[in-house]
Amino acid sequence: MVSVDDEETNKAFAESTEADFPLLSDPTRTTAEAYGVLMSFGGSFGSLAQRWTFYIGPDGRILKVDRRVSPSRAGEDVVATLAELNTPKR
Repeated sequence: MVSVDDEETNKAFAESTEADFPLLSDPTRTTAEAYGVLMSFGGSFGSLAQRWTFYIGPDGRILKVDRRVSPSRAGEDVVATLAELNTPKR
């Protein structure tokens, strides 16, 4: 997971949710911009990152992009997509 928040904010989020996966910080928004997820709102809002899920294969190629992420269903959606992509279980 990549967030445009700083490391301290991501660490607090990870601890509060007991996340067992890495949270990467992108406060410069370089990665978010490269993946095309920044949406400009103008004014004092500036730009925010959209919640998109990128499925990236072992060779670095993007296999699928989910642009309709629902936070309440994201876990189930990821599991279903990984099965659809024939990702081996660990």
